[in-house]
Amino acid sequence: MDEEYDVIVLGTGLKECILSGLLSVDGLKVLHMDRNDYYGGESTSLNLVQLWKHFRGDEKPPEKLGASREYNVDMMPKFMMANGSLVRILIHTDVTKYLNFKAVDGSYVYNKKKVHKVPATDVEALKSPLMGLFEKRRARKFFIYVQDYDDNDPKSHEGLDLNKVTARELISKYGLEDDTIDFIGHALALHSNDSYLDQPALGFIKRMKLYAESLARFQGGSPYIYPLYGLGELPQAFARLSAVYGGTYMLHKPEYKVEFDADGKATGVTSEGETAKCKKVVCDPSYLPDKVKKVGKVARAICIMSHPIPDTNNSHSAQVILPQKQLGRKSDMYLFCCSYAHNVAPKGKYIAFVSAEAETDNPEVELKPGVDLLGPVEEILYDTYDRYVPTNDHAADSCFISASYDPTTHFETTVNDVIEMYTKITGKVLDLSVDLSAAVLHLKNEVLETCCFHAKKQPLVEESSIVSSCFSANLLDKNLKLKLHFYITFIVGVICNVLRNNDWIG
Repeated sequence: MDEEYDVIVLGTGLKECILSGLLSVDGLKVLHMDRNDYYGGESTSLNLVQLWKHFRGDEKPPEKLGASREYNVDMMPKFMMANGSLVRILIHTDVTKYLNFKAVDGSYVYNKKKVHKVPATDVEALKSPLMGLFEKRRARKFFIYVQDYDDNDPKSHEGLDLNKVTARELISKYGLEDDTIDFIGHALALHSNDSYLDQPALGFIKRMKLYAESLARFQGGSPYIYPLYGLGELPQAFARLSAVYGGTYMLHKPEYKVEFDADGKATGVTSEGETAKCKKVVCDPSYLPDKVKKVGKVARAICIMSHPIPDTNNSHSAQVILPQKQLGRKSDMYLFCCSYAHNVAPKGKYIAFVSAEAETDNPEVELKPGVDLLGPVEEILYDTYDRYVPTNDHAADSCFISASYDPTTHFETTVNDVIEMYTKITGKVLDLSVDLSAAVLHLKNEVLETCCFHAKKQPLVEESSIVSSCFSANLLDKNLKLKLHFYITFIVGVICNVLRNNDWIG
């Protein structure tokens, strides 16, 4: 251990492992340490015995739940956007060769005390009760604007500078109802609260585009994918990447001390009497608690069930978003469900998570609206954890600290933190825009080979049609395809609603 490194990384959480892999690929000499004897840190996956030990001490799990080894319960459950930044990093680093994925069956939203499918196909849009007749016509015009919008084409801006115009001002041009704004902002743009409405609209538009592109990419029932055997596979995959490029790993190092010089700059890490010198330290908040501040708390419930979430079309995997206004909260609540179909539980078992930014000190009461949507549960475990953000000046102390994980059930905020940290550490912008069509196809094949449409038993889409219609930017005008999708969805939806419901009021 008495060597000198460019970077020492403390903690093997997903963020730290991604950074370790990226920095190793860049040619930096990396030492990666963890106080635990397993990978993953706060973002690890636990078997049933480990889960019970974590939450209930010496109590043993009930035998009716099945074999412990068949469980892989995520401590930070999140789905991956199919066209999101994490997928691009996986492809950029070729980490996909260590992983297998399945598409997530469905994305849902809670509205007026009912769970509704977020439409993923034209047929689903026709049947959706989320909007009435005239509201669909108004929404159609807004969606067309979103899909036409191009940063590099001023004509598509329609005279609006979205760096100055707020999301609220943009939406008001289309006269959308509050429930529609709620649906678009939280179920499509995936904002966790309504603060986005008074921020520049460009970020809001880009989030909607990401959702649509992710939905189109794998042509499934949702824009999400998820690794077989749980998210604990991701830190290990990036750890392998780092090792391939010369990174050194040391687990089970409970005793550690970050060393600083007289100017307060990190110079190394001491553990078990040995000191490894370094130029920079990267870590999660728990390793340098005096350089972070608490900004909130997350409440969560982990539930083991023998059935899917009701009203989700018997989905083996699903997300349900409960927008803040529907519950009278300050931020959204999230339901995440996965099952034996993703190899995270024994046959016939489902694992559901309910999570939210804690607004009280009573998670059982606070999470009740989400837990009630699950139906009967065999076991339920409640937990809260504090969220921290760094307060240090990384330029002064050479310490780069990640933020704690938020309660959202997708990875976009997590990866944004990683990308920002990478730039601070290296002074470079992580380029994820290169032509990755061959690698993307490899990822696509993984999804296909693991039967991503398991719940509905749909036939797999022919590979050649997928490549030509979803992946290669050189082969397809993506904006045109998405625009046509929305045209069909809302125009035909209006007609069918008239015929079916005689809904002339909207």
